[in-house]
Amino acid sequence: MDKIKTLATLNNLNKNTLMETLEIEFVDVGEDFVIAKMPVNSKVYQPYGILHGGATAALAETVGSCASVLFINAKTKIVKGIELSISHIKSKKEGFVFGIAKPIHKGRTTHLWEIKILDEENNLISICKLTNIVLDKQ
Repeated sequence: MDKIKTLATLNNLNKNTLMETLEIEFVDVGEDFVIAKMPVNSKVYQPYGILHGGATAALAETVGSCASVLFINAKTKIVKGIELSISHIKSKKEGFVFGIAKPIHKGRTTHLWEIKILDEENNLISICKLTNIVLDKQ
């Protein structure tokens, strides 16, 4: 895997999407993980001035779905998220959060990912589980 090319491809997919609005950026990728970061600022706040759980969920689904895409033949298959569960552990007011997706199961038709949302000091902000379905392109 060419890490630089893969990260550039993933980041180019973000143009004109929610990911661009939330400033989500892929920062690392390997054989069994994908990492993206998102700034915590007023764009992602809820009314109390802390990270909104929906923005956290968007980061989790983004990193987990893109991780699945790396393990399929994207010319003939597509990935869609079918279930996301998330538990919020700690709040965050500023800085960055990082979504780290690691596989629990990579089957032929379903993928299950554990996504940890961490801050810059490796504090656990949220823990997520994402199930993706792998479908034939039509």
